[in-house]
Amino acid sequence: MLRGHVVTTTADHRGRERKAVLQKRIRLIVAVTIGYNLIEAVIAIAAGTAASSGALIGFGLDSTIEVLSAAAVAWQFSRRDPERWEKGTLRVIALAFFALALYVGAGAVLTLTRAADVEHSTVGIALTALSVVIMPFLSLAERRAGRELSSATAIADSKQTLICSYLSAAVLLGLLLNTLFGWWWADPIAALVIVVFAVREGIEAWKGDACATSVGMLLDDDDDHHHDDGHHRHDHARHDDHDHDGREIADR
Repeated sequence: MLRGHVVTTTADHRGRERKAVLQKRIRLIVAVTIGYNLIEAVIAIAAGTAASSGALIGFGLDSTIEVLSAAAVAWQFSRRDPERWEKGTLRVIALAFFALALYVGAGAVLTLTRAADVEHSTVGIALTALSVVIMPFLSLAERRAGRELSSATAIADSKQTLICSYLSAAVLLGLLLNTLFGWWWADPIAALVIVVFAVREGIEAWKGDACATSVGMLLDDDDDHHHDDGHHRHDHARHDDHDHDGREIADR
C-alpha cells in the first residue's frame, strides 16, 4: 500500500503544481490584454475623433470594456481561492458583453441614420489590423489555459477577447471599404452582426455556461477533441498501471 500512496501523493503534487502554473499563465495573459487594450483605447478614440469616425470611437470604447472584463478575471485569480469568486466574475463579464453590444449597436445605428461622412484614417487602419492579429492569439491562449483549469471565467473572458477581434476585423473592413470605394455603410452593418454574437455570449456567461461555442471557436474544435481523446487514453493507461501495481502488491 505504501507504493500506491507514494504514487497518489506524487500525482496530487504534480496536479497542484500544474494548477499553479495555469493560474499564473492566466494572470499574465489578462495583464497583457489590459495593457494592450488601454493603449488601443487611447489611440482609437483619438484617431476616431480626428477622422469623425464613430466606428473607431466605438472601437476605443470597446477596448475599455475589454479592460473591465480582463480586470475582473485578474482580480479573481489574485484571490487565494479563485473558484469561490467564479459566479460573480461571470456576471461582471456578462455585463461587459451587454455593454459592448449596447455601445457597438448604438454607434452602428447612429452611423446608418446619419449617413456620416467618415474620413480616411491611416492610424485607424493600422491599429485595427494589428488587433486582428494580436487579439485572437490572446483569446486562444487564455481559452486553452481556462479549459485545462476548468475555469468558466477564463473561458468567458477569452470569448470577450475573441468578440473584440471580430469587431477589429469589422472596423478594419469598414475603414478599407470607405477608403477604397466610399462604402460608408459597410462598417455599421458588420458591427450589427457583432452585436448579435456579443448578446448571445453575454446571456451564456450570465447563466454560468461558458462552454457554448462561438463561430470563431469552431475552427479548432476538432483539434481540441483529439487533444481531449489523447488525455483520456493517457489517463486510462495510467489507471491500468495503477491497477497492475495494486495486483502486484496484493499478490505479495
